[in-house]
Order: sequence, then structure tokens, then C-alpha cells
Amino acid sequence: MRIRHVFALLCCLAFAPVAHAQAQRYELDPVHTRVMFAVSHAGFSSAIGTVSGSTGELWFDEADWSSARLHARVPIARIDLGDAKWNQATLARNLLDAQAHPEATFVSTRVEPRDATHATVHGQLTLRGVTRDVALDVTLNAAKRHPMPPFRRTVGFSATTTLSRKDFGITAWSSMIGDTVELRIEAEATRARGEGDAPPASPAVAPEPAGSQTDAASDTGAPPQPDPAAPSPTPPPEPVP
Repeated sequence: MRIRHVFALLCCLAFAPVAHAQAQRYELDPVHTRVMFAVSHAGFSSAIGTVSGSTGELWFDEADWSSARLHARVPIARIDLGDAKWNQATLARNLLDAQAHPEATFVSTRVEPRDATHATVHGQLTLRGVTRDVALDVTLNAAKRHPMPPFRRTVGFSATTTLSRKDFGITAWSSMIGDTVELRIEAEATRARGEGDAPPASPAVAPEPAGSQTDAASDTGAPPQPDPAAPSPTPPPEPVP
């Protein structure tokens, strides 16, 4: 009997973390998510550009980083180097070819937690129609209820990595543009309304439109409940003949 009790206790301890971990779905905030890149300009300086408006889905449980999943979409056509002609040249066919490939995507494949706020996120980056493995050095800045309306639970991250543009077939102007591209990503994601489940097999889920639920209901993931004390709607008066 004693052996049986010990075995049962070990089983409970083994499965306890699995029951606790529950990744919830978040949606990237396109206003507060931005990709910054820096690349050598003929050795004189580093040209710095940004891309705003990224969208995507994140499944995240801060207590279990290994369960995290990310599918992000970056609108290449919104690149900004601070000059209209420079933007146009960067988006041209011999460089980013934005007309044929207007979007870059990143899909995570695994996450290696290092501590409570740091992890290495491995995934596949598709840029200019070419897919390569990339590892992001990620820091969790905050995970809490946002202090501004609509007061949704929000997570914020900073991430860095370096790329070789030649790996993605971007080889033009090699004497003017460096090969190494430094990336810095600042991202915020808001918990999706009504979401509290673990991620499905494929992370590519279209974002849901914003609804009109109450703040409290949206933060807990529960649907809004009718107020039992509220009076029933009064029908309009009948027309007088």
C-alpha cells in the first residue's frame, strides 16, 4: 500500500506543471510594434530604418515560455529610412522587391527559456520569398493589465538578432550596402477577447475584430453577462389614430 501511495504522489507531481501551463492568445498591436534595422552605408555610417504596422498572433504563458508560439507579419512596403527616394530605392526589385513580396513573416518553431524574463526564440523568417532559420534574443519587459483604456492584459517584448542579406537573395549594391543587418524589435501584444486556450496545431490564425465587451470581461476572457437588475426594454407606444 505504501508503495502504491508513493507512486500516485509521483504521478501527481509529474503532471502538475502540465496542468498549470496554459498559453493564451494575444494579438500584436500594430501601433506599438516596430522593427528597426541598421546596415552599413558604404562604411561611412549605419543606415537606420523602421517598419511599423506589424500584425500577428502570439500564444504565451509567462510561467512557461517553452509553450510560446508566434506568427508575425511585417508589411515591407511601410519601410521608412527617412527619405522618400531612399525608401523607393530600397523597395525596388533589385533589393527588397516589395511589389512581388510585400510582406515578411516570422513563424516560431521552438523557444528556449533562459530565465523568467529572457529566452531565445527560434523560428523561420521569410523575406523576399526566401525562408531561413533565425534566432531572436528576446526580453519580456512587462506582462500586466494595460493602464490605458480598454485596460486589456498586455505583454511587451524587446528582441534583437543579426541577418545576412545575401542569405535572402538581396545582393545588389554590395559596394554600397553592407551584408550584415542588425535587427531590433519592440513589440506589444494584447490578449485576444474570449481566448484562454492552448495554441492549435497551426499558429496562423486570423485576428478577430475588436468587440464591445466590458473591460472586466475582456481581461478575464469571460463573455459579458446581462445585468439582472436592469429593466426590460419598454416597447414603443402605439400610434394614435
